[in-house]
Amino acid sequence: MANYFKDNEDLRFYVEHGIDWAPLVEEIEQGYRYATTGEGDGHKNLAEALTFYREMLETVGAFAADELAPQAARIDREGVRFEDGEVHFPPTLEKTFRALGRLELHGMSLPRELGGLNCPLILYFLNSELLARADVSVMSHHGFHGGIAMALLFFSLTEGSTQVDTQTRRIVSTRWEKEIAEIAAGKAWGCMDITEPDAGSDMAALRARGTLGDDGVWRVTGEKIFITSGHGKYHFVIARTEAAPQGTADDPLAGLKGLSMFLVPMWEDTPKGRRRLAFVDRVEEKLGHHGSATCSLRFEDTPAQLVGRRGEGFQQMLLLMNNARIGVAFEALGLCEAAWRLARDYAAGRRSMGKTIDRHEMIADALDEMETDIAGIRALAVTGGYWEELGQRLRTTLLFADGVVTAEEKAALERRMKSARRKARRLTPLAKYLASEKAVSIARMALQIHGGVGYTTEYGAEKLLRDALVMPIYEGTSQIQCLMAMKDTLTGTLSNPGRFVRRIARANWLAVSSRDPLEKRVARLSALSLSAQQFLLTRTAAHKLRHVPVTEWPATFKTDWDPKRDFALAMLHAERLTRLLCDEAIAEILLDQAQAHPSRAALLERHLERAEPRARCLHEEITGSGERLLTALGRMG
Repeated sequence: MANYFKDNEDLRFYVEHGIDWAPLVEEIEQGYRYATTGEGDGHKNLAEALTFYREMLETVGAFAADELAPQAARIDREGVRFEDGEVHFPPTLEKTFRALGRLELHGMSLPRELGGLNCPLILYFLNSELLARADVSVMSHHGFHGGIAMALLFFSLTEGSTQVDTQTRRIVSTRWEKEIAEIAAGKAWGCMDITEPDAGSDMAALRARGTLGDDGVWRVTGEKIFITSGHGKYHFVIARTEAAPQGTADDPLAGLKGLSMFLVPMWEDTPKGRRRLAFVDRVEEKLGHHGSATCSLRFEDTPAQLVGRRGEGFQQMLLLMNNARIGVAFEALGLCEAAWRLARDYAAGRRSMGKTIDRHEMIADALDEMETDIAGIRALAVTGGYWEELGQRLRTTLLFADGVVTAEEKAALERRMKSARRKARRLTPLAKYLASEKAVSIARMALQIHGGVGYTTEYGAEKLLRDALVMPIYEGTSQIQCLMAMKDTLTGTLSNPGRFVRRIARANWLAVSSRDPLEKRVARLSALSLSAQQFLLTRTAAHKLRHVPVTEWPATFKTDWDPKRDFALAMLHAERLTRLLCDEAIAEILLDQAQAHPSRAALLERHLERAEPRARCLHEEITGSGERLLTALGRMG
């Protein structure tokens, strides 16, 4: 029997060595007294928890390999049906999701008192890679079960509508307990509704409205498009509730402050059957992801529940999107793994010119690059997902810390939370960007290695390419990820220039003085990245201050930064900078691993072999081009 977990050495490394499970499990299990008394229904110790996690991964790995993967081509052919306003799954998909329900995967990260298995979210993401390797459309739809249930719980915690026993840390009641139970049981799922006609990445242009009636009930009216799994029962809908403040007509970000988030049920069950509250107008005919319904929705004074407070919708959306983007990184990672293995196995059996084609130099180089890239993606995705989860867990702990921990302990928790969230914020757009882009290029190369048969439907390479092409588009385009990474990198430097100077000094010092040759090479890579950042900041500052008297430079430099006005050169080079940041972050992660586990040094060497010349090229492009185009656009001068 095949097993997608057991056959993946790099993935197993993270489970066995690469993830620092102890602080995460401590946060997850603290309500079950697992570490000391052995009472309750939690794991008795860390070792027992890790044994359970491995068993879960092995179970999902076997299911993905033996049950899901053999059905992927049929799922692709059958797609989904849209009849009389309802979406219908064909028998193959129905059977697949019944099997997922029997494995209790829909509620795997929910607390036990809510019917879940109380597993870490990072374990959920690792399982997502296994499922995506078998079929990304099934994984994508599956993600709107447990992920939405966890979001319901987290939003209830943060708005104060969940009651927790502060002594046992168990949940006594929560606002959306009924909805969470439905999702955990596999009887319903949810989704998030953001995109509208003419309002995709530009959320400030959203037009769906939320209005509060005289009866105290919120209602939502508007259209949403391209909604993955939009035929689900429970929808997080972003809608406008506040008008933009007067005098902000020229501020493109002002509209974000008027958005609120709602939980909107699409129907209610009555003794006479389902009564529609909102409507599916169509299901898109797509290039790939045929086992996942992508819907256009219509809300007409649909009753809704406000989540949190009005005007908080954009910030709440960021939480959903951060997790969704990490989820897409793991989804793309699974597809990359499938494409590389398909190409590798085909090349090992296809003979040409007296030898199998995997022995031909260009094919061997392509396969090696694919394998190295996959390891780098996994480093970003696992590390980013880990810090995102730990930050959220610590934030939840802090909600109930008053009267339970000392002021000093609370301050320490806050420092740990901020550190984790800062690391997650850095890595999330990098992971989503690189995984999405590499899914396309690796699937494309897998088809190329197959030659003519790759263009047919028989071998599966063309399906992987079709499925991959949406990755750089949905849950935030690659360009949006690059702008986020650029903005956070440069504005972070502006807020703490002293730390940036110290980073440059340390990188330059290690690049010449470190006794570890790998650390020296990583430092040189970091120095190139920091030099590119310094160049962009210097040019940006010069552009901003060009018409400002010298006496006003200090005050002007510290205030009134407008990314859309002042960062033109940085925005032009945002993707090049992001690729440089990806190579730098991967090298740092792999260096940490190699210093703790010498067997990882070979992987770091492989990464550096390709990253170093790439970084030099990107640095030269950033520092030596762009002015001509910006002048033509009217951004220079």
